[in-house]
Amino acid sequence: MSTTNSLSSLSSLTDSIASSASGTSSSTTGTGLGQGINVQEFVQYAVSAQQAQITALQTEQTALGTQTGELSTISTDLSNLDSAVEALNDPLGALSAVVATSSNSSVVSATASSTAASGSHTITVTNLATTSSYYTNELSSSSSTISPGSFQIQVGSNSPVTITVNSSDNTLSQLASTINSQNAGVTASVIQDANGYRLALVSNSSGAQGDIKVSSNTTGLSFTKAVTGTNASLTVDGIPISSASNTVSNVISGVTLNLGSALPDTPVTVNVSPDTSQATTAINNFVSAWNTAIKEINNQFTVGSDGTASGPLEADDTLQQAQSMLLSAISYSISGNNGIVNLASIGVNMNDDGTLTVDNGTLNAALSSNYSAVQNLMQNATTGFAQNLDSAIQAINAPGTGILSIDSQSITNNSNDLTQQINDLQAALATQEATLTTTYSQVNDTLEELPLLESQLSQQLTGISSSS
Repeated sequence: MSTTNSLSSLSSLTDSIASSASGTSSSTTGTGLGQGINVQEFVQYAVSAQQAQITALQTEQTALGTQTGELSTISTDLSNLDSAVEALNDPLGALSAVVATSSNSSVVSATASSTAASGSHTITVTNLATTSSYYTNELSSSSSTISPGSFQIQVGSNSPVTITVNSSDNTLSQLASTINSQNAGVTASVIQDANGYRLALVSNSSGAQGDIKVSSNTTGLSFTKAVTGTNASLTVDGIPISSASNTVSNVISGVTLNLGSALPDTPVTVNVSPDTSQATTAINNFVSAWNTAIKEINNQFTVGSDGTASGPLEADDTLQQAQSMLLSAISYSISGNNGIVNLASIGVNMNDDGTLTVDNGTLNAALSSNYSAVQNLMQNATTGFAQNLDSAIQAINAPGTGILSIDSQSITNNSNDLTQQINDLQAALATQEATLTTTYSQVNDTLEELPLLESQLSQQLTGISSSS
C-alpha cells in the first residue's frame, strides 16, 4: 500500500509543475508522466520578474543616453553661438574692420587695417618706382663661348661684386648660374628672342636703392642698361613722398597704398571708412547661430497636438533655466548711445518664439549713419551687449562649470550607476538561471523515468498479488 501511495504523490507533483507552467506557455500544457518538461521555459518563467527589472533599468538608461545626446547638441549650438558673439566683441574683428576705396583704382588702390582712422585723403602720383635692369648683346646660343675677362656688378650703395669669365665659366648659362650664387642683389637669366640669346640682369629691389651699375667690363660681352631704378614720387594730402616701392605703407596710419600708374595732373581720392559689409555679415551670422540654438532648446518644450511634449529634455529644469537666461540676455538694453540701445534699434527683432529676424533696411541705416554707436552697443567694455551675452553663455555652457555642463555630468553619473546595477542584476540572474536549470533538469529526468518505474512497481505488485 505504501508503494502505491508514493507513486500517486510523485504523479501529483508532476501535474502541479505542469499546471504552474500551463498559464505562460502552450508548449508545457502536455507535461506529465513520461513527457518531461521544457526546462528553458520553466527557468525563464521563474526569473521573469528579475528580467523585467533589468529591462526597466535598461529602458531608463536609454532615455538618459538620449538626454545626454540632446544636451551635447545644444552645447555645440551654444559654442557656435558664443563664437559668433565673440566675433562681434572682438576689438580687432568685423565691427572694427575698415575699408579703403579709391576714386581711380588704376592709379591708386588701397587696403586698410582695423587701426586705420576714418577719413578722406588726396593722392597724386607723379611717377612709379622702377626696377633696374641690364642686358647684353646677342649670342647664337646660350652655350656660346665668351672671351675671358671680368666685370663688376653693383646694386645701389652695396659693394661691387666681381664676376670672372674663364675657361670653365665662359657661357651665358654658366655666367647666370655664377651671378645668382654670389648674392649680388640681382637675378640673372638667359633670355631668347628672334635675334639670339642674351644675359639679363634684374635688380632684386625696386627704386633708387636697387639701381644696378655694371662696370670694369673686359669680357667679350657688352652691357646695356635697360631701366634705371628710380623711386616713386607722389603727394599725400599735399605732402611730397618718395618711395622705393610702389607699395606705400608708412604714410597713412593703417593704410597701404598700391600705386598702379602715374597721373601727375589728376589727384585721386582715397576714402577710409568702417566696413559695413563685414559688420552686416557678422551680425547676420550671430542671428543665424542664435536661431539654431534657441530653436533646439525650444524643441524640448514643444507641446504636440495630443498635449504631450516631444523633447527628451522636456522635464529638465536646468535647461528651462538656461532658456530663461538666454532670453534675458538677448533682451539686454543700454541707455543713451544716440538711440542705439538694443538689438531692435539696429533692426534685429525678436519673434514670439524667441528667434530673431533682421530688418536689413534698419540695419544698413544704423551702420551707415551711426556706426560708432552700433560698435559701442556691441563692444563697450562694461555695458556692451556682446560681453553681456557671452557671460550668460559661459554661465550656461562653460565646460565643467556651466549649468548645462553640470547637468550633463549628472545625467552621465546616473547612467553609470544604472550600468552598475544592471551588471550586478545580470550576474545574479545568470547564477540563478544556472541553479534553476540544474534543478529543473533533474525534475525533467525524474518525470521521464516515472513510467518505467511505475511499470516495474506494477509488475512487482502483480507478482505479490499472484503469490498471495
